[in-house]
Amino acid sequence: MSARATRPPATRPRTVHSGGVPLAVFEQGDPAAPTVLLVHGYPDTHAVWDDVAADLARDHHVVRYDVRGAGASAAPADRSGYRLEQLAADLFAVADAVSPDRPVHVVAHDWGSLQSWEAVTAPGAERRLASYTTMSGPCLDHLGFWLRERLRRPTPRHLRQLLAQGVHSWYITAFHLPFLAPGVWRLGLARAWPRVLRDLEGVTPRADHPQPTLRRDAVRGIELYRANMRQTLRHPRERPTEVPVQLITLTGDHYVGSYLSEGLECWVPRLTRRTLRATHWSALLEKGTTVAGLVREHISRTEAGHSGAGAPGDSRLVVVTGGGSGIGRATALAFAEEGARVVVCDLDLDAARRTAELAGLLGPAAHAYRVDVSDGAAVDAFAEQVAAEHGVPDVLVNNAGIGHSGTFLETTEKEWQRVLDVNLWGVIHGCRAFGTLMADRGEGGHIVNLSSAAAYLPSKALTAYATSKAAVFMLSDCLRAELAGHGIGVSTICPGLVNTNITRTSTFSATTAEEQAAKQARAARLYARRGFPPEKVATAILAAVRTGRPVVPVTPEAKAARFLSRLAPGLLRLAARLNVT
Repeated sequence: MSARATRPPATRPRTVHSGGVPLAVFEQGDPAAPTVLLVHGYPDTHAVWDDVAADLARDHHVVRYDVRGAGASAAPADRSGYRLEQLAADLFAVADAVSPDRPVHVVAHDWGSLQSWEAVTAPGAERRLASYTTMSGPCLDHLGFWLRERLRRPTPRHLRQLLAQGVHSWYITAFHLPFLAPGVWRLGLARAWPRVLRDLEGVTPRADHPQPTLRRDAVRGIELYRANMRQTLRHPRERPTEVPVQLITLTGDHYVGSYLSEGLECWVPRLTRRTLRATHWSALLEKGTTVAGLVREHISRTEAGHSGAGAPGDSRLVVVTGGGSGIGRATALAFAEEGARVVVCDLDLDAARRTAELAGLLGPAAHAYRVDVSDGAAVDAFAEQVAAEHGVPDVLVNNAGIGHSGTFLETTEKEWQRVLDVNLWGVIHGCRAFGTLMADRGEGGHIVNLSSAAAYLPSKALTAYATSKAAVFMLSDCLRAELAGHGIGVSTICPGLVNTNITRTSTFSATTAEEQAAKQARAARLYARRGFPPEKVATAILAAVRTGRPVVPVTPEAKAARFLSRLAPGLLRLAARLNVT
């Protein structure tokens, strides 16, 4: 663990009263700078933010407080004093006291996030709260609707999510049992807490929360669960917000699954998603400066938006190869519309520039480059240039690809080489160049590889193409296993028949120029009649990045083929022999 940051001498304690409860507040930094309000979780105190606060105080007015019942703050008289609405009132009381004339930026973790959501989703919150960064704590009302949706439509995926979160949240049930949880804390858990942090979280505990104080705070804090959990989850309220929200997902969180944030955009239209390779507590105790950097970036973008210099939004950097048309262009535009910064490359620079121009109309300014993805040295140079000029990407979409039709005996070595150079080596080059940057940065990321339904649907007429896409499919599986330890997700997208210009540029073995042109026109008409637009593939790509879904068939025929490839692969092999596929 990094050495503990020493609290700057300029830390200024004060007391703020809220609902009859005195709250211990700690300020540091220049009061004239933007105010950042840090809210801790359970069973912590404001000291858990030491590293983050020390970094942010260099250029911000940083404020922390011990929530009611914790640290140097007093406890309410009974359980009702721990209700979410009272906790939200505490946050607003502190904000009004430390920054009466300017909205504050809230950053919260664990139970601090749960209670901050109550404030952030209060009517008119955007007038007092400039932005919100949340880690490891969903809004309980949003979670209530999330549970309802999965119980109403219990698909296999939803059932897996419910089961996984049930395992993660076992302690919540224990906290509701009379006498058990307080007794466990009093009899030994407080003493064993440093070992829990060391063995489960991989961090060295700090000595700023003495065992008797921890025991007292932990027992008091059980009332947070008992006062709010069951009632809110059973009767969730609709809680939208206009406050810009940054959600930092911790890839190693043992308590809060990333799937809990699925669908959050319907409540938070100004949502930015970031990923950090950290456990529940190591994010603050080990990677405080990294968290501070993410917070600083979000605040900077929000402040710029308020001053008219640009709109706050998704601050992720997204690189899309083959972005000059088709699925690549649709994906770039979809990310731009969410507010992401987009970089596109294509062999056709004019097409890439047109995509960047369109993306810039939907979101931040986008950038275009000419790159031949089959050239490993060129891709390496491109990655270095992107990192130098824009930063390390958060998302890479390896989309560039070409079509080719022909049986094995008809396909020449030159044609094989061309298909594999672009469809397979292009993906390998992109994964290596940008995956290395993501891994070295240590903040996670996501790689999307465009495969095809042809990867698991054998066809006599698509030997080279299907082989290249099957190789991408397996490459993605292997890469997913390797990069999981770096917090980098990998999704394999498998479209079926999509109406893009790949049909007009596909090549055919053993044909004259005239025959090839006729086949291209025929294929284009077929795909146009099918009418499946690339924008739907882009939507699936964004969902895969958001949820971390590993394999995503797109189009009905791709989904059906995927199902048959797992249930009855012999049937597909027979169909290939009969030239049905």
